[in-house]
Amino acid sequence: MELFEDDGPGANAHEYTVSEISGAVKRVVEGEFGRVKVRGEVGRVFRARSGHLYFDIKDDRNVLAAVAWKGQVAGLSQVPEEGMEVVAAGKLTTFGSQSKYQLNADDVRPAGVGALMAMLEKRRKALEAEGLFAPERKRPLPYLPDVIGVVTSPSGAVIRDILHRLQDRFPRQVLVWPVAVQGRDCAPQVAAAIRGFNAIAPGGAVPRPDLLIVARGGGSIEDLWGFNEEIVARAAAESEIPLISAVGHETDTTLIDHVSDRRAPTPTAAAELAVPVRLELRAWLDGQAARLSRGLGQAIGQRRQRLADLSRALPRPEALTGAARQRFDWAEARLPMALEAGLAARRARLAEIAAGVRPARIRDLIRAARRRLEGASLRLVPALERLIHRRRQALADRRPDPRPIARAVLRGRADLDREARRLDRAFAARLDTARDRFGALDRLHATLGYKATLSRGYAVVRDGDAVVESRARAEQASRLSLEFADGILTLGGAAPKKPRKPPEDPPGQGSLL
Repeated sequence: MELFEDDGPGANAHEYTVSEISGAVKRVVEGEFGRVKVRGEVGRVFRARSGHLYFDIKDDRNVLAAVAWKGQVAGLSQVPEEGMEVVAAGKLTTFGSQSKYQLNADDVRPAGVGALMAMLEKRRKALEAEGLFAPERKRPLPYLPDVIGVVTSPSGAVIRDILHRLQDRFPRQVLVWPVAVQGRDCAPQVAAAIRGFNAIAPGGAVPRPDLLIVARGGGSIEDLWGFNEEIVARAAAESEIPLISAVGHETDTTLIDHVSDRRAPTPTAAAELAVPVRLELRAWLDGQAARLSRGLGQAIGQRRQRLADLSRALPRPEALTGAARQRFDWAEARLPMALEAGLAARRARLAEIAAGVRPARIRDLIRAARRRLEGASLRLVPALERLIHRRRQALADRRPDPRPIARAVLRGRADLDREARRLDRAFAARLDTARDRFGALDRLHATLGYKATLSRGYAVVRDGDAVVESRARAEQASRLSLEFADGILTLGGAAPKKPRKPPEDPPGQGSLL
């Protein structure tokens, strides 16, 4: 019998576990509501590392937690941003771990045009603050591009209008990158097409476009919303190839229009901006050629007239060379007289010099020089004879001196003794070195030999003269001998003969070391 009894109301009620209550509430909520649509303002937005997206949908009084799993985020028409008014569709469920209910959203759409415009304005201001709309970023369009890349739908009327307009004005090579121009796939495909055209290497198998056109026909703001996505605007801003945006009609404006290098009101106008009119260009070239011909003719005529005017002011050639010709004639006339006068002057100078030269005086000078030469030769011969005699006498009186020879012999003997002593010392040193080395090798041999190993408690097992290395071979042997450090033990037979000692060195034979 229990000491305490509860007689109050509900005393016999069933006791639930927490998990049972949580599961019951989950079944009630999911069964009662199923799939619902909720309209409200997006509050806190959090993307987890796992890829799941958590956000709040609120009104002026309550807040509803919402979650989009990783696989659902990629399929959302619009990724929720804080402050947006959206309509979220999904399944209402509970989260028992935190005792809360939440909306598992698989579709999120803006609540209306006002919300879209507010979000667009917010995004436009953010991109403008980064400088993506700055005029200095705009690049000029090529005057006549060889290859034009078009990003549009291949099945719409836009691509046909562009091709027809290019054919009429100036036919060019056109590369079409097919994309979806509305819906959830529009923005990523357009951005990928712009980046893909820019990734084409110049000179490759596929020609790199010189100009890009992003085109789409008219539509509502929801239809054109893909061109307002940030991914498209950034791809257009990063494009190294000049880009023309032609999205919608003239009154439609998207973010790609602000970041592109040139905006066209319609796709047809984009084709007109891309290339000039060939006939007009040809007419302009013909006009320029005519103007060039006329200009050249007028320039040549003006210069010819100027040359004629200047030539009339120049003096005649005869007047320029008359004075010089006259000086030449005057010098030519004076040349014979000048030559005769110079010859006469040099002849008179030669006669003046030759007057002082007499043959008798020359003969006297020659005789005096001969006498001086004969006297010098008479004195030179006896002097040479006396010098030769003294040299002969000195050679005859000279005798060899033995003392230098003896000193040289003594020096040679001393050198030989020193060299012999040096060789003896070197030989003794090398002999000591060799003796030490062989001693060290002998000690190493004794240390590493098996005899030293036997002294540490080991034994060598032999079958006859062969060393037994395995148990199987030992079992097959008929007789085993075990060599220890102090002797040999024989197992299974007579003791082996002791190995004969090597003959000792004969008496009187010493070690060479």
